[in-house]
Amino acid sequence: MGRSAKTGSTAQIPGSLSLVLPVHNEEENIGLVIERALAVLPQYAPEFEIVAVNDGSRDGSAKILDDLARAHPEVKPVTHKVNRGYGAALTSGFCAATGDYVMFMDADRQFDIGDLALLAPFVGRFDIVAGFRMERNDPLHRRVFAEIFNVTVRILFGVHLRDIDCAFKVFRGDLLRSIELTAPGALINTEIQAKARRQGATLEQVGVHHYPRVAGTATGGSPRVIARAMKETLLLWWRMRTYQPPATAPNPQRAHGIGDSVAGAASLAVGAVRRRVGGK
Repeated sequence: MGRSAKTGSTAQIPGSLSLVLPVHNEEENIGLVIERALAVLPQYAPEFEIVAVNDGSRDGSAKILDDLARAHPEVKPVTHKVNRGYGAALTSGFCAATGDYVMFMDADRQFDIGDLALLAPFVGRFDIVAGFRMERNDPLHRRVFAEIFNVTVRILFGVHLRDIDCAFKVFRGDLLRSIELTAPGALINTEIQAKARRQGATLEQVGVHHYPRVAGTATGGSPRVIARAMKETLLLWWRMRTYQPPATAPNPQRAHGIGDSVAGAASLAVGAVRRRVGGK
């Protein structure tokens, strides 16, 4: 890992940090994202590494990553020869990560690594520090689907996150490595949080900025991806009925019962509709 000096009054992460970046056809973005991370991360972590997972990209992403790795020892590419999906890319990155804390962020420039300043004061105090998008810059259909999905996750899994799929989170590394992950696609966030809840992990949520995509093509909101996510959600719910937390879990929780969160989820849904109608 690359070493850096602590600077000023910036909140420091109490240990080494691994930043995991899933990359699929992001040649217009990935170089800028990593260069920005190389400039920012030394302010927060005494040791850090950037694990960039090239998930079967067909553009120039692989060459950019190789060039950056040669120039910067902190950059560690991981390669999937074929596209295996968002969840599989994150899982490979988590397996390669060696940090005391593991962060992941999308590589499409819709997040700014500088917002780590908002999460850093809580790292070390909570097992998971999860960002939520204060203003989501995505098409309307993606925002509506996200609201519905957040309510669904609350009902089925008892996971109470404002923005389950926000790709800006920091985890205690040993917690993340204790979770066996199987979701190949976008459901990876739900699987992590559902299993972390069963372990009794502590959680803090922090608002972060979300910017319009200025280059590359988004695929997460396509009907095919949404349909697959719905199918995977039901399959995960079925598997979680018999899931047993590992013996190392500090505060294991019982399996979630659907009935105990329906009323709360209905209240959340009403609030979401009001926010949309009010434009807030």
